[in-house]
Amino acid sequence: MAGPEASPTARVAEASDVDRIAAVLARAFEDDPVWSWMLPDEASRPRRLAAAFTILLREVHLGHGASEHAGRFADIEAAALWDPPGSWRVPLTAQARQAIPLMRAFGTRLPAAMRALGRVEGEHPKEPHWYLAFLGTDPQAQGNGLGTVLLRSRLARCDEARMPAYLESSKESNVPYYEKFGFRVTKELQMPGKGAPPVWLMWRDPEAG
Repeated sequence: MAGPEASPTARVAEASDVDRIAAVLARAFEDDPVWSWMLPDEASRPRRLAAAFTILLREVHLGHGASEHAGRFADIEAAALWDPPGSWRVPLTAQARQAIPLMRAFGTRLPAAMRALGRVEGEHPKEPHWYLAFLGTDPQAQGNGLGTVLLRSRLARCDEARMPAYLESSKESNVPYYEKFGFRVTKELQMPGKGAPPVWLMWRDPEAG
């Protein structure tokens, strides 16, 4: 049985990792305000989340070769889904491929979810940047610095390339965490729809040295 890593490192996500990463992110976002609003049924939410993240990984993020995962053991306990500059917008061909699987994942909540996500996308910065679409750690592994490992891995390269980074935080309690890495809130955005929660748009300029 493999022992824990002395110092967990970020590893590039591959196609064989999709199911495990989707499961980790589903558990990480099960209590997230935005996902809870989009998928209000608690009983089916874990299954629907895993299906949604599987689609997003395969059709949107994995192909960029920039998403990473980390863990204290041989398994995957945390993941960060990144899109390179100019690649955050989902192509129409990928949207078409996602249509039916997303209908299965979101059910009757798909129209409300798409309206809300469309509002968020409309606020997306146009200047070149790295986009952190999702960062999540399995609840059982939280507190072990895995998110920090993943953030530092990409942000160090952002600084080296003098490239900004951008994310949307769906939890206000996570805002101070991201601020520790140089992100700052540029806007608190209220999403459309009855009972829809806000999201915090955050930008990070590259750091010198």
